Amino acid sequence: MVDTAYAESRYRAAEIPHRYGPGVHLIDDPFAWTLLTRACSPDTGQPDMGRLVRMLYEGLARVVLATEFPRARVDVPTRMAVSHPEAVYRGTALGRTTKAVTVGIARAGTMPSQVVFDLMNEVLDPSLVRQDHLFMSRQTNAQGEVVGATWHDAKIGRDVSDRYVLFPDPMGATGSSMVSAVSYYKNSLEGKPAKLIAMHLIVTPEYIRRVHADHPDLVVYAYRLDRGLSPPAVLRTEPGTHEEERGLNEVQYIVPGAGGVGEILNNAWV
Repeated sequence: MVDTAYAESRYRAAEIPHRYGPGVHLIDDPFAWTLLTRACSPDTGQPDMGRLVRMLYEGLARVVLATEFPRARVDVPTRMAVSHPEAVYRGTALGRTTKAVTVGIARAGTMPSQVVFDLMNEVLDPSLVRQDHLFMSRQTNAQGEVVGATWHDAKIGRDVSDRYVLFPDPMGATGSSMVSAVSYYKNSLEGKPAKLIAMHLIVTPEYIRRVHADHPDLVVYAYRLDRGLSPPAVLRTEPGTHEEERGLNEVQYIVPGAGGVGEILNNAWV
């Protein structure tokens, strides 16, 4: 018999209030904010940066999987079943037959994608879990302003039919790379994804507006919204209230932001 306390899960992560719509989840987690503050500090380099980003994405992946992925009824005997036949956990767990893809967007997203891949292999059937790789970079004009994303190469499995597709990319700045990646997974591969989910440490108002203009069905998770270039009056309001919200400087870097996360993660300064 199922214990009614575990017959279903009502799990939802705590979120800060905002007006960006139900597809945006800004996680209210002081522990994660503390780690992220350290990761953004100019005093933090390797190996500390790698360890902090790994911990942050382990936490974020747990939130996303527990909230967004299908759940199933399980009946699992425990070790006590040897002496007590009734020692069987009957309740809710993640459905192991869920098909999933995590997309590593080089270079800042490479390590976060590996973290997500490893965690999904722990709770899903590993034969149904895949990791893809995209190699792209910001495309800028003569003034250094971001005008798009340039693809360099990709290693992608063939289909996305009924798969949960995750994009763990630390910084959601302009949205150009994410729009390009999501467009490819929607339009250039076999099948229709079950759900598309972006997983970020930091996003900007500009990012949210851009990705949802092009892909309103994209689900966005982030630990922090940075809108540090907004007028003081805007900063006193609930996020998403005013179009004057800004988090990007003139060359589309995030303020307060974290600086070059991809550079620091890889110790590569080009």
